[in-house]
Amino acid sequence: MKKRVLIIEDDRAIAEIERDFLEIDGFDTVICSDGSVGLRAAQTEAFDLILLDLMLPGVSGLDICRAVRGSTDVPILMVTARTEDADKVRGLGLGADDYIAKPFSPTELVARVKANLAQYDRLKQGGPGQVRELSIGALTADLDTRRVRLVDKEIDLKNKEYELLVFLMANPDIVFSKDRLYERVWGADAFGDLKTVVVHINRLRDKIEPDPQNPSYIQTVWGAGYRFRV
Repeated sequence: MKKRVLIIEDDRAIAEIERDFLEIDGFDTVICSDGSVGLRAAQTEAFDLILLDLMLPGVSGLDICRAVRGSTDVPILMVTARTEDADKVRGLGLGADDYIAKPFSPTELVARVKANLAQYDRLKQGGPGQVRELSIGALTADLDTRRVRLVDKEIDLKNKEYELLVFLMANPDIVFSKDRLYERVWGADAFGDLKTVVVHINRLRDKIEPDPQNPSYIQTVWGAGYRFRV
């Protein structure tokens, strides 16, 4: 069955480029040029991934991201002309999985879409005999329900925050560079912006660390990367 991608983009030329290259690669696509229409489509129809512009008429991309994350965990890839880091951080913090800046290479866009879908599918799959729970210290991740608990408190994590945490917990005390983390969690190291990793590390620390300024779980190894300390 073909994967369905929702394109929410008010620039018709860009939307059609995205549509054409995705459909050449075997995807089904739906284009919405208005934020309100796009939000309604995202909430009432089934899609495997959402390509989301930030600057939209009707409802902004950030508001769409916030609303959609309340009902589905499918990958959201922001496509934006904005270059300010604050906008990217806000989008990632609201639950977007990745972003790509305009102007972009259509082949890069398709590669990022495929990588996010592949990683999402891998994390959704589960087989008999697999360990279905990770537990380190007071932190527990249930791989079937995708729930994370700190002592007895459930921690609300966005898609990529959860995936990054699970990867680190499954590989304790191993130092991973930002490049390696992007490759393993986002699946597209050749195209990634490593600031994405830093944003997600910082947000994880804010949510799971007793003192985010002096983290006891996710530690920085200066000049090398990060490790999850047992």
